[in-house]
Amino acid sequence: MQEIEEKRTEAQEIDYQIAALMEAGPEPEASKEDRAGRRRRLGGLVRGIWSRWRGWGKKRKILSVLCLLAALALAGRAAAGGGEAGVPVSVTPLTRKDIQEKLSLTGPVSGTNSVDVVSSIHAEITDIYVKEGDRVEKGQLLAALDSTDLAREVEIARNAYELAKANKEEKDKEAALGYEKAVQDFQKASLDHSRNSQLFAAGDISQMELEQSANALNDARRTMEGYRVEDGRGVADASYALQVENAAFELQKKQEELKNTQVKSAIDGTVVRVNSKVGQFADKVEDDKPMFSIENLEELELEIKVSEYSIGRVKAGQKAVITADILDGASVDGEVVKISPTGEEKGGGSTERVIPATIRIDGDKSGLIAGITAKAELLIREAQDAFCVPATAVFEEEDSSYIAVVDNMRFKRIPVDVGVDGDVEVQVTAKDGTALAEGMQVVVSPDAQMADGTAVMITEGGGI
Repeated sequence: MQEIEEKRTEAQEIDYQIAALMEAGPEPEASKEDRAGRRRRLGGLVRGIWSRWRGWGKKRKILSVLCLLAALALAGRAAAGGGEAGVPVSVTPLTRKDIQEKLSLTGPVSGTNSVDVVSSIHAEITDIYVKEGDRVEKGQLLAALDSTDLAREVEIARNAYELAKANKEEKDKEAALGYEKAVQDFQKASLDHSRNSQLFAAGDISQMELEQSANALNDARRTMEGYRVEDGRGVADASYALQVENAAFELQKKQEELKNTQVKSAIDGTVVRVNSKVGQFADKVEDDKPMFSIENLEELELEIKVSEYSIGRVKAGQKAVITADILDGASVDGEVVKISPTGEEKGGGSTERVIPATIRIDGDKSGLIAGITAKAELLIREAQDAFCVPATAVFEEEDSSYIAVVDNMRFKRIPVDVGVDGDVEVQVTAKDGTALAEGMQVVVSPDAQMADGTAVMITEGGGI
């Protein structure tokens, strides 16, 4: 019973304190010492309520929350000198500074000239003469393949070519002789028919004899015209020339394959990958990789992919600053040297398109190696001695941009144009005749719904 009575007494005391707080009104004429004393009492009340929180029921907890809210409201009025309580805002002084807008993109580093050495020859690798990291020159021997079968195939192809050529030559001779005889036969038949025509006109031969000579002339003409003629000489049918051409092509192909059993570098560079080994077939390298990858590491470049929304700000000749983890905080210079004329899918289910671009890496490239990922920062635009505010301080309303300042403890909008975007801060320029001045207290994260003239209370970032 005693414990219940103590709780009832305690509850009554809390009720009394809550009622006193709810009835308390602003005291604009209170002295500084009175306001400080009120804040101390309120603090003691809040601590007391909190220490009793765990033993209270639901109703008592609700009442304690109300008490706490009332205490905070009263503390706010006390802090403001007993006047109108303001909306708390965080501010920062408006300053001038230099600002840069940059576009950051990442991509792989590679040599400016590279080649994958592959082979389509189904032959066993007998020797490999280089290893990863070796410098090679154009035409240098990298590996050798078993050439036994190909050497035999070359001889077979050469024999087939010689046979086709000899056969054509024989047919050319036959055609030349046949055409020569056909021309002679035609000339004789022409003379015979001309003579018979005169005899028939004189009545010395019959109509039948004239027709026989005419038929003989036509037959001789058809025979002569049946030959292929080049430079006035009869030649073999075109099919024989085609046979020779096909045999020559097959021989050339086999000779080229035999030559390619000596695998050579197509460029000056460094061997960066050796994916083959002795005993493998050259055209069956594991995972369909090239036998060798060679790059010119004397000149490096960075391959980036620029969003379609940003490509309009990237131009050939634009300077870049390149960083990478391997550089340990250092950076190297670069320059955009190529922008693809077409875009491609970004991937990952995105509908956004990207445009490939190439940045040449200039200057001292010590520390950079091909195959790593690096980041390039492109300077898009910059401004000196410009008014700058946190990016969060700018808000949009009805297609216009604004910042807000605290003016005589009141919220005030200022219409602005946004210039250079430095990500964390942005450049702002006043418009509509409004002026900006250094030291203005800019609201860091303004509420766009707040009306001009609303009373505010600065919570951090200094006063006016």
